[in-house]
Amino acid sequence: MPRTLSLSIFASVLVLACQAPPADAPSKLQVDTFLDDYTEKLVELSYAADLADWDANTRIVEGDDSIVERQNEANAALAAFTGSQDGIEKTRALLAHRDTLEPLQVRQLEKILYRAANNPQTVPELVERRIVAESAQVQKLFGFDFQIDGKSVSANDVDRILTSSRDLGERLAAWDASKEVGKGLKDGLAELVELRNGTVRALGYGDYFEYQVSDYGMTVEEMTALTERFVRELWPLYRELHTWARHELAARYGEEVPELLPAHWLPNRWGQDWTALVTVEGIDLDSRLAEHTADWIVREAESFYTSLGFDPLPPSFYERSSLYPPPPDAEYKKNNHASAWHLDYGQDIRSLMSVEPDERWWATAHHELGHIYYYMSYTRDEVPVLLRRGANRGFHEAVGTLLGMASMQKAFLEAKGLVAEGTKTDEIQSLLKEALDSIIFIPFSAGTMSHFERDLYAGLPKDEYNARWWQYVRDFQGIVPPTERGEEYCDAASKTHVNDDAAQYYDYALSQILVYQLHNHIAEKILHQDPHNTNYFGRKDVGQFLASILEQGATADWRELMREKLGEEISAAAMLTYFAPLTEYLKEQNEGRTYTLPESPGV
Repeated sequence: MPRTLSLSIFASVLVLACQAPPADAPSKLQVDTFLDDYTEKLVELSYAADLADWDANTRIVEGDDSIVERQNEANAALAAFTGSQDGIEKTRALLAHRDTLEPLQVRQLEKILYRAANNPQTVPELVERRIVAESAQVQKLFGFDFQIDGKSVSANDVDRILTSSRDLGERLAAWDASKEVGKGLKDGLAELVELRNGTVRALGYGDYFEYQVSDYGMTVEEMTALTERFVRELWPLYRELHTWARHELAARYGEEVPELLPAHWLPNRWGQDWTALVTVEGIDLDSRLAEHTADWIVREAESFYTSLGFDPLPPSFYERSSLYPPPPDAEYKKNNHASAWHLDYGQDIRSLMSVEPDERWWATAHHELGHIYYYMSYTRDEVPVLLRRGANRGFHEAVGTLLGMASMQKAFLEAKGLVAEGTKTDEIQSLLKEALDSIIFIPFSAGTMSHFERDLYAGLPKDEYNARWWQYVRDFQGIVPPTERGEEYCDAASKTHVNDDAAQYYDYALSQILVYQLHNHIAEKILHQDPHNTNYFGRKDVGQFLASILEQGATADWRELMREKLGEEISAAAMLTYFAPLTEYLKEQNEGRTYTLPESPGV
């Protein structure tokens, strides 16, 4: 579909282009003027694109292409600006004098080049095709009609079955239904790999995975080494959990103990979260939360942050967000993946969720508002628009996950009246439930997802997608499919991030590691509480510590920020210390059992 730029956009590109690079070192005023002009137009075009993206994610109507057309046009206009060849040349010319520039100027100029590589107008045909292809892929993914036995079901319905059913036939039907979407996404994914690689190669990157990793100031080899180190460090505990789960689930389903875990036995579509395997006696959040409304869940999450000293959410957050599932008779669908949005680099902050009054959404609401408060914290004059983002992408996830984790600690739940004060709980079972989230997630995020996407953009043939996916699922997670999964399937594509937010799932692995480093620091250095049973609520000193990180945005190198605020490098040591009592418990439980995972991962 042809795209045209408005005269104002075209003129803006020419204004930037016609500012000839200075022969001598540029003055501070020249650099600031360029940055101010760029930022003003960026905010205008980004806001239009984000509004179109928002509509495309919150109102998906089969057969209605009007929203998608507006989305494509807005993103094409943004791409034409951020990827302008003349803008690239101007930025490179200024960076040639980086030694004479201020550090914040350098960081902003580097972000301009990074954005340009995603949509370089040196290859406009590729950029336009990619915008259209990405939009089409997302519409297919989120507009998919999940069906079980010929009946349409929601993603939440599928998840409920996998979380609670003990009927293996029902579980298999739900698991199969969750993977059907991948069939129709495989060709689109292969096209996106080609287009994404083509766009970033125009600015010198080897492939799209390398481009995304470079945002951390790292090479692919360095990121791979880091993620593999995380897997190795946590492997002994994962191996204990895997052995325990094989025996626990075999007893639950009345089956022989399998060598590896059948995927449909697990309570998550991708085997990345096993928390539903354990119910901690004395804590039944689902029953307590069912007494409340979905709106109450979100308001309580907000009160958590305001108790730490953060500002209340603006009224526009509730007016503009899409927080709840569509009504049963709705004539539209919505993206069912929870997310937080910062649409204008300013005050337009929103969240996309499908909140229901249960434990899962209690933690998710606290998590998503962590992103929202990160946005609010660095939206200030001292942080340039181009640096209004997390210290790195993983930091953004870490803050959300940290507060989601804090919302599930017993001392906090008691203070909120969701657990009776003095309730006796099995502390080891609580720790086990937590590990079935945090520890289980690392082999999936740092292992399966990160390695598959690395291979995908490095040239993995389309007719090997499914085989490579299941190879990594087996090697890193010790999980096998319940049925034959030939290349007519594309099970990796059933995961949102493989299609959208691509080549950056290691963000979540780093964030999980960071969570425990941040939490242990808060528990031990600020609260002076047991890290396993903290209550952040009402502690302004905790809020001040978090704000000192959040308000900086990306104005400082993330490694320097860690050394300054935590006094250490990124490491899984804090996780190992936190879960040490569980490791000893599981060794006792697994005594005499056969371990089927190797003593060290094959990485």
